[in-house]
Amino acid sequence: MGQQEKVSTSLAGAVSEGISASLAVVDAELDRRYPGDPGTRQPVHTVYVPGNVFDASTLRSWGDQALAALDEHAPDAASFAAVLGLSDDLAEDVYGRVRAKLEREPIEDLRIDFEDGYGGDDEDRDAARAARLVSEAYAKGTAAPYTGIRMKCMEAAVRDRGIRTTDVFLTGLLEHGGLPEGLVLTLPKVTYPEQVTAFVRLLEAFEKAHGLDAGRLGFEIQIETSQAILAADGTAAVARMIGAAEGRATGLHYGTFDYSACLGVSAAYQASDHPAADHAKAIMQVAAAGTGVRVSDGSTNVLPVGSTEHVHEAWRLHYGLTRRALARAYYQGWDMHPGHIPTRYAAVFAFYREGFEAAAKRLSAYANHAGGDVMDEPATAKALSSYLLRGIDCGALDTAEVDALTGMTRTALDRFAAPRRGDLTASAE
Repeated sequence: MGQQEKVSTSLAGAVSEGISASLAVVDAELDRRYPGDPGTRQPVHTVYVPGNVFDASTLRSWGDQALAALDEHAPDAASFAAVLGLSDDLAEDVYGRVRAKLEREPIEDLRIDFEDGYGGDDEDRDAARAARLVSEAYAKGTAAPYTGIRMKCMEAAVRDRGIRTTDVFLTGLLEHGGLPEGLVLTLPKVTYPEQVTAFVRLLEAFEKAHGLDAGRLGFEIQIETSQAILAADGTAAVARMIGAAEGRATGLHYGTFDYSACLGVSAAYQASDHPAADHAKAIMQVAAAGTGVRVSDGSTNVLPVGSTEHVHEAWRLHYGLTRRALARAYYQGWDMHPGHIPTRYAAVFAFYREGFEAAAKRLSAYANHAGGDVMDEPATAKALSSYLLRGIDCGALDTAEVDALTGMTRTALDRFAAPRRGDLTASAE
């Protein structure tokens, strides 16, 4: 055994202690502001249904309409693959998984809309009815994994109505069994961080009134105005909004058409791949990184209805926009019509199926220090594990096949995907 190398230092231990003391406030701020991803499931889409239209059959109706669209316009894997350009080795698998998903879980995240999409004449009644139906669906096990409402915004003209609808809906949930785990609230048309703070105060008041745990109610912030991206002083307002939410913000949702119109983009060019949209979402993405707040893309308003030729064109557009978003790390988007759901799931499933084997082998090689033709770092291992977990959660991948290729349990994958700060060295189990 060789002689141990002598190690010399020049600085007293007090130097390191002093530096640590000087950074204690920064350390605490990093932990508070940037806790990392929560490690929970993120839905691949959000479906908006007007509050006056929503009923107990909404989920099954959307699934049935989506299946009917497939039956009429792409009745088999080959025809669906031809429309979307799926490779032969993916066609059967993706098509089968899409149909199974539409039967089992057609909507992952449902938002009952009391804002732009609402067309009723008795909002109190519709909000109370929505609360009752949501509670019943959760009790029966038929609810979407995530469900909630979009209320009116905090601007003066509609503020009182938005506050009242939020109160009616949440009170109704408590009266019919309690707040479900998958509850989501969406605050639209935010322009100033103070509006976010005001909504926090509303939720605090509701929690206190009912003896709920502080912080039980979180919400998404919808980014639909230029002021939400760039404040009058030139700062990124969206970053300040996350702070103003005081830990309650769960997501930033891009509003394609309101934001585009706000910038003066002509109606024909309002789309989620417009340069203005890319700019806004890039700022949202950077502002949210590490905070645990997730970013969602917007929607397309080109509906897959009418002739088979038009449906196929709309499907290709929606599929392409969804794949584009996934490549840019926007793992969630909005779907406006039942006909969009087949291409949403086709794009998501193809995205994860195409990269599955490579990602699993790279993660396994990293975890087992086996080397390979790619030199991965801890942060990349985190991304690889997150990719596999997202694929499992949405139904693109099966747990057994991921286990077989990685040799890792779900617990190990979770540890790679959401390590503690400064600890990106999880190991396989």
